[in-house]
Amino acid sequence: MTSASTAQSASADRPDPTVEAAIAGSTDPTPRGVPEIIRRRLATVEDRLDGHSWHATLVVVAIAAIVRFANLSHPSGKIFDEIYYARDAWALIDKGVEWNYKDGGPSYVVHPPLGKWLIGLGEWAFGYFDAEYGISVPGHLWTTSPEFGWRFSAAFIGTLSVLLLVRIGRRMFGSALLGCAAGLLLALDGFHLVLSRTALLDIFLLFFVLAAFGALVLDRDATRRRWARALEAGLDPTAPGRAGRPPGGWRNWPWWRLATGVLLGCAFAVKWSALFFAPAFALLMLLWDVGARRSAGVPRPWRATLLDGFPQMVLAGVLMLVTYVATWSGWLFSQEGYYRLAERYPGAGLSDRPVIGALWNLVQYHQAALGFHSQLDDPHKYQSWPWQWLLLGRPVAFHWHCDGGVCSGTTPTSEVLLLGTPLLWWSFLPALVALVWLGLARRDWRAGTILLFVGAGLLPWFWFALDGRTMFSFYAAPALPFLVLAVAYVLGAIAAPDGLSGAQPVGGADDEASRDRRLVGGVIVGAYLVLVVFCFAYFYPIFVGQVIPYDEWSTRMWLDGRWI
Repeated sequence: MTSASTAQSASADRPDPTVEAAIAGSTDPTPRGVPEIIRRRLATVEDRLDGHSWHATLVVVAIAAIVRFANLSHPSGKIFDEIYYARDAWALIDKGVEWNYKDGGPSYVVHPPLGKWLIGLGEWAFGYFDAEYGISVPGHLWTTSPEFGWRFSAAFIGTLSVLLLVRIGRRMFGSALLGCAAGLLLALDGFHLVLSRTALLDIFLLFFVLAAFGALVLDRDATRRRWARALEAGLDPTAPGRAGRPPGGWRNWPWWRLATGVLLGCAFAVKWSALFFAPAFALLMLLWDVGARRSAGVPRPWRATLLDGFPQMVLAGVLMLVTYVATWSGWLFSQEGYYRLAERYPGAGLSDRPVIGALWNLVQYHQAALGFHSQLDDPHKYQSWPWQWLLLGRPVAFHWHCDGGVCSGTTPTSEVLLLGTPLLWWSFLPALVALVWLGLARRDWRAGTILLFVGAGLLPWFWFALDGRTMFSFYAAPALPFLVLAVAYVLGAIAAPDGLSGAQPVGGADDEASRDRRLVGGVIVGAYLVLVVFCFAYFYPIFVGQVIPYDEWSTRMWLDGRWI
């Protein structure tokens, strides 16, 4: 699915006939002679510092921060895979590489280091404690509980991702209300909340994929604004060569596109699964460039994009790779890392030549890690398949405690369950179906974009499922913001049946009927949001490990054994 402009451009390598006619029919040589149809097609949503929009945004972000930071040190100790990532994070801060303090040597790890570096920053700031290894280090900024230290970065990044989604939603939908609705849904999702309160890698992967997407949306808007300004300044888009393109110079460089490459490299440096999104980013860069040129009236927009825009895409890809390698600097500039020196790993056939040797050894290390991932098929109690994820078929228990070991009645019970807010998650599949319909009916670029990124985040895992690979529901994390955007899009369609643009019939019975439909739609949307809030509040105790009677815990296990 693509935007109206890009979908049309796929049919032929020529300018839009309506744009061509508008250009031909315009006799005004002044900047104000740009036809209105071209202005409209190149229009973007400005993200100025408008007070009302930002006030609403800050309220949503404050809600997200409160539920993420409140009692962040509970449960005490390391839960689930914090036992690995919190330790590796401190080792990176302490030695620059992952380190096994018990054996006195480097650790063999199979995930890149950036997410662990970020966890380690929280430990550096607020302190780290590990009784097993005899480590007790005060914080450089403020000493608090060790759990707060290794969970701080996840809570901060989780809150920041809510901010990003609000502003991305506002820019995509042209509505601060829908942007805030999307942010509120993400803020009150149990799946996102649990990942934001646990020292795992997935919340960082989600954040960087979303940030890269936001940068790409900004690049789309910046490209369209450049063309609009150039046309208003008298540019003839049919002129050959440089004369038919907007002015160059460093101010007009595609900085947001390059930022997209850097942020996608950061995502790749958290988990390799970020690469699933790379084709989606490349495809959108190409289609959005073609769409902008076609809307501006450029002859042969596909050819022009490949000649002018493709090198920029390649540069963004190079920046992605450079960023990824840079996150391994602790490994590259030390001699302690696993696989770093051939003399310590003689059977690996590695090289000790300066620079080239280190990079070659890093390639060998990656090959070994890739072999581990490809053979990861050991059964696990909480493993699940991709087709179960959106249905909440098998959530992961991060923490469980029942006083005395006998669980019944009023026995104090505590659990942290990686469970999406049920009402929200069970809305995802209907929303995706509606998105397909609305996207086809309206030929709306937003619907196609959201579907593309949901597919990039989920569909590759179906392929791995054919090989019986062990996988867990938190693999769906980077797709979550786009699933929420799908729900927000459908809510917007319900609240504004005449279109998200706000266009309304004018006059008489049609105008009154439109107001009635909007009123009914607004009530439906408001009721849905209220129900999501109540659903979140009901399940909140098992999102944060709150101590409750066993009977109350049991009533929240809606799918019985699937959730236990």
